[in-house]
Amino acid sequence: MISTRSLQQTQSKDAIEMQKQRQRFHCDLLVLDINMPGEDGYAICARLRNEGDMTPILFLTGRDQANDRIHGLNLGADDYLAKPFESLELIARVRAILRRVDRESLKAYQTTLVKAQFGDFILDSATRTLLCKGCPVMLSYDEFELLKILVSSAGKPVSRNQLAVKIKGVDQKIDQRYLDQLVSRLRKRLNDDFSQAQYIQTVRGFGYVFKNAILDEPSL
Repeated sequence: MISTRSLQQTQSKDAIEMQKQRQRFHCDLLVLDINMPGEDGYAICARLRNEGDMTPILFLTGRDQANDRIHGLNLGADDYLAKPFESLELIARVRAILRRVDRESLKAYQTTLVKAQFGDFILDSATRTLLCKGCPVMLSYDEFELLKILVSSAGKPVSRNQLAVKIKGVDQKIDQRYLDQLVSRLRKRLNDDFSQAQYIQTVRGFGYVFKNAILDEPSL
């Protein structure tokens, strides 16, 4: 089940359908049943965390043994709710997780500074400038934010969901198709041909990764 910031939701019967839903819609939080058909909740959680996807996860399960709870949390889940439960408790736990994520995301967003060079380009997020051979490159606000996020994580894949949250903030939604169009526009600004991408490379079924950047200053 994919839960959005307004507590609207979409449901998926298995991991394959969940992945398709996540490519179409912005996702704030995942509620995973442990006993899903095919790839179970534990396996999904482990896979997402190994991919660097830090979307909050709440487990639902009929198991109430301490070892099961500990195993889920050790895999990277944010909370664990045993069946049966009251719907109001589920909503309260979801809201509590999202409040914590809000605080952490805002703190990280406000402190990220990047200065980097890639090819003929120099990026300076402190002055919000991108230069190519000394000449300024005009970027929209969202294009600059996207570039800053990708460069600050150079070499590390960033999920579409993570990009959406960091570009628009945790309280706003962003269409995944808009995000892909944004990437396409940024590639044109960087003369980064899709078929032979030097900088923005697609990580199929996940997101994007920035290559060949030299960070002059680490992210703070």
